Amino acid sequence: MSTQTKEWILHSVIFTLKHEQGSAEEAQFLADGERILTSIPTVTNFQVYKQVSAKNNYRHGFAMEFANQADYDAYNEHPLHVQFVNERWALEVEAFLEIDYAK
Repeated sequence: MSTQTKEWILHSVIFTLKHEQGSAEEAQFLADGERILTSIPTVTNFQVYKQVSAKNNYRHGFAMEFANQADYDAYNEHPLHVQFVNERWALEVEAFLEIDYAK
């Protein structure tokens, strides 16, 4: 794990896509999400996960770290993040849960 400060934030979302599991559209969304979101300067340690617990119906996860609240706010307001949410996330994600952790 990266060096953490008191303000460190782990931002995570677990989600299910509208696309068929294993489809090219699903793979493209995950690849595009990683490519676009990692290009935002304040994002560190970005990970794409396959959710495997039988205790919920979500299928994927994105997780990323921010050094502090200001970096997290900059990410949320960044034009690439806003565009991804509006043009991809809102249209292709069926359900999601967002969890932000601090230490």
